[in-house]
Amino acid sequence: MLYVVSSLAAIFITLPFLGYLLFFISAKQFTGNHRRSVQFAMDMSTLLFVLSVHYLIITIWDKQILWVIMLIMIINAFVVVLVHYKVKEEIIFHKVLKGFWRVNFAFYYFPLE
Repeated sequence: MLYVVSSLAAIFITLPFLGYLLFFISAKQFTGNHRRSVQFAMDMSTLLFVLSVHYLIITIWDKQILWVIMLIMIINAFVVVLVHYKVKEEIIFHKVLKGFWRVNFAFYYFPLE
């Protein structure tokens, strides 16, 4: 059983797009709304993409640079807060958090493509 769980985790970390598709298909069946399904799949698979980039860097260059990934995420958060403040002239925490998470999805999705 432990072998099956570790194998599934390895598959979803090395091929995070499969996790995205699985989240999308299940959300589409549950909600029936395409736009909400895409947003749900993006939100749920962001962590898979971040972990995938981390483990690919370890595999390719044999270096642990998780601190760089975290630093990039902090910079992304800073940019999202600044843009949100410039546009709305106030900070709505829920929207900033959602924007931060989706910017990270886009940022870590494209290096894998």
